[in-house]
Amino acid sequence: MNNINDLLKELGVDLAPYSGNQIHSVSPINGLILASLRADNSAHVASKIGSAHAAYLQWREIPAPRRGELVRLFGDELRTHKAALGQLVTLEAGKILQEGLGEVQEMIDICDFAVGLSRQLYGLTIASERPGHRMMEQWHPVGVVGVISAFNFPVAVWAWNAALAFVCGNSVTWKPSEKTPLTAIAIHSLFMKAVARFGSDAPAGLAELIIGNSDAGIAMVDDRRVPVVSATGSTRMGRDVAQRCATRLSRTILELGGNNAMTVAPSADIEMALRGITFSAVGTAGQRCTTLRRLFVHDSVYDTVVPRLKKIYAGLPIGSPLEKSTLIGPLIDANAFSAMQEALNTAKSEKGKVFGGERAKVEGCTDGYYVHPALVEMPTQTASMHHETFAPILYIVRYTDLDQAIAWNNEVPQGLSSSIFTTDVREAEKFMCDSGSDCGIANVNIGPSGAEIGGAFGGEKDTGGGRESGSDAWKAYMRRSTNTINYSHSLPLAQGISFDF
Repeated sequence: MNNINDLLKELGVDLAPYSGNQIHSVSPINGLILASLRADNSAHVASKIGSAHAAYLQWREIPAPRRGELVRLFGDELRTHKAALGQLVTLEAGKILQEGLGEVQEMIDICDFAVGLSRQLYGLTIASERPGHRMMEQWHPVGVVGVISAFNFPVAVWAWNAALAFVCGNSVTWKPSEKTPLTAIAIHSLFMKAVARFGSDAPAGLAELIIGNSDAGIAMVDDRRVPVVSATGSTRMGRDVAQRCATRLSRTILELGGNNAMTVAPSADIEMALRGITFSAVGTAGQRCTTLRRLFVHDSVYDTVVPRLKKIYAGLPIGSPLEKSTLIGPLIDANAFSAMQEALNTAKSEKGKVFGGERAKVEGCTDGYYVHPALVEMPTQTASMHHETFAPILYIVRYTDLDQAIAWNNEVPQGLSSSIFTTDVREAEKFMCDSGSDCGIANVNIGPSGAEIGGAFGGEKDTGGGRESGSDAWKAYMRRSTNTINYSHSLPLAQGISFDF
């Protein structure tokens, strides 16, 4: 089922309330317009935030395990509609079908995680220095959580935030990428189905959807009724969000650029490394924040790895992501293709040797921007390699000393994900230790891409420092309250202070 109208009908989507001619959903597969929608103006945004705030005031009173039941029902809706939603992701974002389905599965997984979490929002009991006193910490809902998501993960990123925010007692306003509004509308429709099944405990306005361009996002970010903003996208966008939120002292969860590296050590399992390199570098046509962009190969295995990699690249099936045999779909648009070509030209000027990178012809998809993934052999890590280009470009550099590879890994402004392939436990531990990789994710014998929801996801430096998904990332969606209870008959002061009168 690849017809957009059939998919939307199966997902229960009615586009009538969104009718307009300001936001155009364009399929990167063939450049065709899937739908034209209206954009929310500042008044619309303010109204939706007001509804979300009113919903929060009611939702926070619902016990957390009961809140988890709503997320469980939403997970059921995702399971039921996984195939259709996965296809919609492919049509609108250009991901291959397996990746579209994988993104929906990621949503299902975070729902399962959040349901369990709804019974584990633990605080602490803390030893007091004063006799007859008890100290403790509690975690309370924070309010309206604003979510800004990017085109490359049009549904999963919202779920990472929303599933946790809902069980923590918050409401959510969502400003998706203007390039992928239909997937957001479909998710909103499925969530409202879950709300209908859940019953009257779920207030109107619990989930609000804002369709629009950057102006709509700015209106949400600037609203004082949104105490937490989670933003996924470019470092430039993240800086703007952070500065705006700082003026009103609100919190941010920033998931920004990545410029991820892999080190292939002398003892590496080469077959495993080649599989890890290929998926990490070309998956989603190189348009993941965790895409492998820099490859450091030890001199002793360089002449084995690189020729093998060129052979693999030459045989990768490029085509419509709707075809099951396709492994590399299109770039999102013409601007992405232009940025890729500019980066390759810069690499050539820095004495890089480019293999691939040209536009690929795909039958029936003339207006889609398909490319052959590029390998670029560089003499050393150059200035251009410090910049993230959202395209399938993999820079390759020889190294002889692990300290040098780690230094290159850490040299760039971004700090999201990293990995090493080695069977030497010393090298593995060195890579992960205090003086090793400075990234938020450091893997051994897997690539930098494809994180599980059980661990907190995010990175350091220009990646923004935010953490989403697993571990204790839930705390970012709550406020901490420290409580001291005096059950004695006296009032001793802390630090032994005497204040008698």
